[in-house]
Amino acid sequence: MAPDLTKQVLTNTAETVLARRYYLKDSDGAPVETWETLCRRVASAVAQVEKDKKEYEILKDEFFALIYHMDFLPNSPCLMNAGTDLGQLSACFVLPVEDSMDGIFSAIRNGALVHKTGGGTGYSFSRLRSKNASVRSTQGVASGPLSFAAVFDAATETIKQGGTRRGADMGVLRIDHPDILDFITAKEDQSKFNNFNFSVAITDGFMKAVEEDDVYQLIEPSNGVAVNELNAREVFDKIIDLAWLNGEPGVLFIDAANRANMTPQLGEFEATNPCGEQWLLPYESCNLGSVNLANFVHESAVDYDRLRNTVHKATTFLDNVIDCNRFPIKEIEEMTLKTRKIGLGIMGMHDMLIQLAVPYDSEKGRELCAEVMRFVREAAEEKSRELAGKKGAFPAYDPDINDYPPRRNAALTSIQPTGTVSMIADCASGCEPYYSIVMVKHVMDGDRLILVNKHFEATAREEGFYSEDLMSKVADTGTVIGHEEIPEKWQEVFRTAQDIKPEDHIMMQGILQQNGVDSSISKTINLPNTATREEVKLAYIMGFRSGCKGLTVYRDGSRDAQVLNNSRNKSEVEEGTMIVNSGGQCKRNLPDTLDAKRYRLKDQDQKSVYIIVCFDQDEQPMEVFAKFPFDNRIDLKDKSTMWTTTCRLVSLALRFNVPMEEIIKQLDRSSGHMHDLPAQLSKLFKSFMAGTQHGFASICPECAGSLVFEEGCETCHDCGYSKCS
Repeated sequence: MAPDLTKQVLTNTAETVLARRYYLKDSDGAPVETWETLCRRVASAVAQVEKDKKEYEILKDEFFALIYHMDFLPNSPCLMNAGTDLGQLSACFVLPVEDSMDGIFSAIRNGALVHKTGGGTGYSFSRLRSKNASVRSTQGVASGPLSFAAVFDAATETIKQGGTRRGADMGVLRIDHPDILDFITAKEDQSKFNNFNFSVAITDGFMKAVEEDDVYQLIEPSNGVAVNELNAREVFDKIIDLAWLNGEPGVLFIDAANRANMTPQLGEFEATNPCGEQWLLPYESCNLGSVNLANFVHESAVDYDRLRNTVHKATTFLDNVIDCNRFPIKEIEEMTLKTRKIGLGIMGMHDMLIQLAVPYDSEKGRELCAEVMRFVREAAEEKSRELAGKKGAFPAYDPDINDYPPRRNAALTSIQPTGTVSMIADCASGCEPYYSIVMVKHVMDGDRLILVNKHFEATAREEGFYSEDLMSKVADTGTVIGHEEIPEKWQEVFRTAQDIKPEDHIMMQGILQQNGVDSSISKTINLPNTATREEVKLAYIMGFRSGCKGLTVYRDGSRDAQVLNNSRNKSEVEEGTMIVNSGGQCKRNLPDTLDAKRYRLKDQDQKSVYIIVCFDQDEQPMEVFAKFPFDNRIDLKDKSTMWTTTCRLVSLALRFNVPMEEIIKQLDRSSGHMHDLPAQLSKLFKSFMAGTQHGFASICPECAGSLVFEEGCETCHDCGYSKCS
């Protein structure tokens, strides 16, 4: 069957993300692919598993059409690496950390190999003996899990500097480990463990002790002996305190996960991948892909026939990926081939609801999404059984233990983050609601560019309430709620993540988990900045009772520094941090150490320039440096000198507390080109000030756009950067 060659039109954002992250490039870094040729590369590589030439030709065309028209998109490593020499196509890995120096450093080595090929890793540190526990081989004492987690973090930091996809880690510790309190507070200092998401593995027994205000035991993992006991409610409150502070640690309900373990004969789950949607046994990996539900609404109804056909093809695709994959280490290959797990997920769920005019946070919305997810799961199992009949069940299948019919794959579905691939498909990510409907982007000349969600603009024009003034007001307020020009029906349909109550987020996650998700779900429970610790606690308890296998909460703005404030008075100035000149103007002294972030930019000649911004303890900029990768070259000497001088002047202005608006104004006036230094610094400082309506935003280190927290990860909607990938 000839593939459908109806041209797929990409958005500007999609083209930017593809060119930056996915297209193969020549020796000068210029893309040598288009969306069509990328899709052909991936489809051909994955179809080559088929030994029959006719079957290969059929699948190659089917896979191409599936991806090209974005009915289904595989995970990023597959899009990047299929058909290349690297050939590692999986996103998710869990590696064991044994309680020995050999075991620990083998895990670090294996993790580095995974990160080098574009995968993310999950580690449970629960087997490691506690801090100060005895070590017989050395007659000394152990340094504890956190000391080794720091080594894992440093290794990831080193490896991630190269390649197209950052390494990312999940660190897990059981609630009954003696070092649990240190683990819970480990990321209170947000400068530490930046390559890790931390989650506490919580047991049913612990949650019962919380409910009954009882104590529970801490177990030394090296010998299984109870060494202490803590009040469960006090420990739970400590988790809540830190989650309220900055969203970490998350919680993983480990007993719920193990009840759903499809191969208990191979062991128990200990950890998940970095974003929490894949529970995997030690050395297992999983390749992921997502069906784009936005493409399956026809005449105000879900087109289930076409959805079934797409799920069947997607299941075949993901199963084939296992066989054409080049695994980073032998143990992962052996374990993955035993269970052949795949993670078929969804994206564009909110788009589907919007097209059907159903509010995300309504009972009807939840029931519809559960129905669709259940249908996806049933269609995937239908195809997996068919593949088992044709190619054999997964090798670890044991009819005496596994009480389900033979199928090709031990696990079929999860709902994973789709940050960058959903940008390519121009749809909402995963099962999340849209984060915003109308956004403001500040451009080089200082003007505001209003970006309107395609569904909202179409509805507003069709219903007659579209106006530039209204779009600007929605952008400024960050919500469609409360604008009298917008009919109440459409206010409800276009509620965004921040407009939806936490309990409605949790109910959606719970109903999806119970209706068609084998593994787990990567989703963020958004809370307003004003949310209390008690509300965070209720969210975690509700998630546990709803059958969720894990939960991440994010209180809006809790990872952002305070709003930049240039009106400090003398009473606010700490002794020794500023000096006062004869005219009374304050100049901040530089401490011995400053935190810094590096931003990679392009100058007017498209050469890379690195802007390094140093921040004080309140995350206010204090110094700016420019660094050329090859600034010792003769032809760059004048340019380097000019950039260096400009940065020194800006740094001086910052130390004298010149208002940020004034610095930006002068930079804009000095700019002669959209990519010269004044323009680049202006863009960077505007993003510092305007990232969200709630304060000083976290800034994307690659494009200086604003990071938003969704699907358990910080993501940039401008360039596709993700802290977890």
